[in-house]
Amino acid sequence: MQGKNSFNEIAVRYIKGVGPQKADLFAKIGIENISDLLYYLPRRYEDRREIVELKDVQPGKIQGVMGEVLSKTVFTAKTGKRIFELVLAQGNKKLTAVWYNQPFMQKFFNAGQIVVLYGKVELYRRLQITHPDFEILEDKRLTNSLNMGRIVPVYSLTENLKQKYIRNIVNRAVSAYLKELKDCLPTQVRARRKLVDFRFAVENIHFPHSYDNLEKAYRRLVFEEFFILQAVMARRRKKLRKRGIKHEINTKALDDFEELFSFELTKAQKKCIEDIKKDMSGERSMYRLLQGDVGSGKTVVSMYALLVAVSNGYQAAMMAPTEILARQHYVTISKTFMPLGINVRLLVGGIDRKDKEKVKKELDSGDADIVIGTHALFQENISYNKLGLVIVDEQHKFGVHQRKKLSQKGEVPDMLVMTATPIPRSLVLSVFGDMDMSLLTEKPAQRADVTTYFVGEDRRALVYEFILDEIKKGRQVFIVCPRIKKTGSEDIKSTEEMFEELRRGVFRDVPLALMHGRMKSFEKERIMRDFRAGKYAVLVATTVIEVGVDIPNVTVMMVEHAERYGLAQLHQLRGRIGRGKHASYCILLGSAKTEVSCQRLSAIAESNDGFKIAEKDLDIRGPGEFFGTRQSGLPELRFGNIVKDFAIMEEAREEAFSLISEDPELKLYNNQGVKESIIKRFRGKWNAC
Repeated sequence: MQGKNSFNEIAVRYIKGVGPQKADLFAKIGIENISDLLYYLPRRYEDRREIVELKDVQPGKIQGVMGEVLSKTVFTAKTGKRIFELVLAQGNKKLTAVWYNQPFMQKFFNAGQIVVLYGKVELYRRLQITHPDFEILEDKRLTNSLNMGRIVPVYSLTENLKQKYIRNIVNRAVSAYLKELKDCLPTQVRARRKLVDFRFAVENIHFPHSYDNLEKAYRRLVFEEFFILQAVMARRRKKLRKRGIKHEINTKALDDFEELFSFELTKAQKKCIEDIKKDMSGERSMYRLLQGDVGSGKTVVSMYALLVAVSNGYQAAMMAPTEILARQHYVTISKTFMPLGINVRLLVGGIDRKDKEKVKKELDSGDADIVIGTHALFQENISYNKLGLVIVDEQHKFGVHQRKKLSQKGEVPDMLVMTATPIPRSLVLSVFGDMDMSLLTEKPAQRADVTTYFVGEDRRALVYEFILDEIKKGRQVFIVCPRIKKTGSEDIKSTEEMFEELRRGVFRDVPLALMHGRMKSFEKERIMRDFRAGKYAVLVATTVIEVGVDIPNVTVMMVEHAERYGLAQLHQLRGRIGRGKHASYCILLGSAKTEVSCQRLSAIAESNDGFKIAEKDLDIRGPGEFFGTRQSGLPELRFGNIVKDFAIMEEAREEAFSLISEDPELKLYNNQGVKESIIKRFRGKWNAC
């Protein structure tokens, strides 16, 4: 939104009727200037177009009614409440309006006034409407009313800001500045997508003349918001996919790679490998998101990229969010690549100083081919001899800047970003739209299905009995609690409390272990190593086991207080089992006290499909809370909804990418409005977009 008066600089206090004190109240809801005010969209609308006569009033309905003030009274009820009553008349029909504890209302009304009321009409001994919205008609006409006889906007409020007041101030802003508003969208884009002009959209989003106009206005404003964000995505993509390393790939490379494994790769894995092969053999650097459900075989796919980089004389770095996952990747990858003579090293906080220094020297000299670690990989004192590939696992655990720091350790390294948390397509396009995407849609044939149950506290004894039966079969069990220690009076089981209770009670004859995030790295590694070796039958833990733990013999996952976890986290936890050939079971123990909890637990119990669960999670929690959006470096959406408005976003993306392809720096005159809007949305940081 642009105008010659620079709406970003005109403070809202200068609108007639605002002033410094009211401006402070507007600031509480994020309105500081004219632009903020015009973009402060109503949260809903009320259809107040029909005003019925008193003889046609229908009790039980929300209606608008008109009448002449017959009388007004203030009295004190038996309860001590002060009540203001207003009686309207129309012909021989009467209606009483009631306001509790608002005796001051009497000063607004006088006998003979024509008044319109809006609210729910009820029939007791008389027709009555309680705490209605009202409008006193000075000229006995509704023509110019903002509150009655039309589709009325309802805004989100803060204390001491009333609906009528905000409507009045917004109307003044629209009236004063509408003619000066400039359209940022290029004319050809508006024409192709049949979008109304910006002035029409602003006027009708606040004060629509019809629902058809409201729909057109909403579509236009949502399209513009998505268009600006997608133009930024397109620019980022163009900058990221600059000329990089062109790897030579042996025609037998894929066959040789597959021979490293004792199982056959899935079709999805082979397809993703082909995507990586195409990227790494091309002239532009790879920037790809590898997305796959838990247990779909992302690590194997990433190992192909590692092999290509090393085969071409480059080093590769794989960054994981936890030491447990980093160590697991190290064991898997070093064991697989050992016959090829590839030097794989581990760099995490838990190894001693002498080993760390040795790894650093090998990275600097080029003796280390692959390094696997945590945040340590991008510290200032780490230098690489020839870094050609960066792999980031569980990308949502890292911010944009952390990934960038690691990639800057090389000149133009290829980057592969992986996640086992399925991301809905709508979120992929809005948050990760600057990346190419590969999708793993099937699990390896040797993986067993996981059956999920949601049970209440009354079934605990049966759950323990079932777990003991699994242990007798030689299987192992995870029991997950939300906290390490018990805190306060809240009845939430902690890992320490649970461990002691089970050790002394029902599992006293079973070898148990305890693990949580406050333990030192070497302790966690020892416990996990011993558990993997079968020394313990049950591991009581926090969500420290959420990511990457791969122990095929674990067939039961019991989650305490399951209602306290998000859908994505529950799905991740469930993904730690079913990794072998034995039937596996996820038991969610808890009580769903809210409708949202019921929706979450029902969704996880009904489906093993991570993408369906992710869509449901996004629907329940909303885009702003779903992981990754806050780490994307993008501003929050103001009114577009990536779920509800997905079709509009796809159209906007197509147009934005086409525009940036033709004019990357937006130098053409027709595209100046887009550039100005981007600069405004990103607070003047054009070069960062």
